[in-house]
Amino acid sequence: MTTHVTEQEDHVVLLDPQGERIGTAARATVHDLETPLHLAFSCYVLRPDGRVLLTRRALSKRTWPGVWTNSFCGHPRQHETMDEAVLRHAGHELGFSVGDLHLVLPDFRYRAVDASGVVENEICPVYFATTTETPSPNPDEVMDVQWVEMEDLGRAVGATPWAFSEWMVLQLNQLAQIELPLPDLRDEAVA
Repeated sequence: MTTHVTEQEDHVVLLDPQGERIGTAARATVHDLETPLHLAFSCYVLRPDGRVLLTRRALSKRTWPGVWTNSFCGHPRQHETMDEAVLRHAGHELGFSVGDLHLVLPDFRYRAVDASGVVENEICPVYFATTTETPSPNPDEVMDVQWVEMEDLGRAVGATPWAFSEWMVLQLNQLAQIELPLPDLRDEAVA
């Protein structure tokens, strides 16, 4: 189910070069050829068998249409915590709830340009979360989903990085270099 959000409610938090909040702008106005630095997040959702959910962005998306990426991304609203934004977007984009939020890359930042010239310019903390629910994707956001083994995802990104979102490729490179605080999902599946 798609809920209507007014332009005033659908905004991004603008940031200065040091990452300090300096205001807001309507989300529809910021993703262009000169996108200002703004706040976002990325989330990877794991299920009890350890597989991670990949999503393929809807063809109607303004940036990176049809590209495979992490489970979901989004922008927090001005008076919303990052955890609240992650939970809201899980419901909006995938029609399910998530739990066990873990901030795994708190300082991830990137600037990327898609094939049409549209720029992403974000400070984008990266989260891991869990779910036992089946996705029910919002077709305005997601055109396909696939649960994959992390090792298979790493091999696919290594072999064909151009087939995935640039931010996910950068995130996976950074995630490969740290020890992740993951819950023991396999024990929970047995219990």
